[in-house]
Amino acid sequence: MDEKIGAAYLDEAFRSLRGHKRLAEDAFAQIDDEQFFRIIDPEANSVAILVKHMAGNMRSRFTDLLTSDGEKPWRNRDQEFIIDPGTTRAELMRYWEESWSLTLDTVRSLKPDDLLKMVSTRGQPNNVLQAVHRATAHYAYHVGQILFLAKHLKSTGWKSLSIPRAQLNAAQNTGKTPR
Repeated sequence: MDEKIGAAYLDEAFRSLRGHKRLAEDAFAQIDDEQFFRIIDPEANSVAILVKHMAGNMRSRFTDLLTSDGEKPWRNRDQEFIIDPGTTRAELMRYWEESWSLTLDTVRSLKPDDLLKMVSTRGQPNNVLQAVHRATAHYAYHVGQILFLAKHLKSTGWKSLSIPRAQLNAAQNTGKTPR
């Protein structure tokens, strides 16, 4: 792989991941603890469940990324979708921070030569570029769910994390690209 392209990809992956984390945290800041744990229907996940699941996935995928399968034997994915009574937001946020630190540190440590190395997830071979890309897309998907839930729960009190609708035309006139 071309060194410059590989370095550019890794920089972009890191930037994207950091941006997804920031967006989710900006949404967390707008909801209270009750909203954080609220399940809006029997088939839905709460923000808390999404945090727990994402953190579990990150910990599994990015622990020893280059040397072990991305689905660790110690991971219990089904348990990630259950919030035990007494679980606190602070506990989940510590798990979130630890998992993001692992993920971002791992991506930052990768070299362009690592991108074509083969790794596996659930026994399926991928190269590192595919594994990082798949994880980044997975986290973007769940961050979108978090934003949707938080915006729904906050309702008219929601403060836009992008350009508010009424300001879209003004932003286009200034050349600023809305998210």
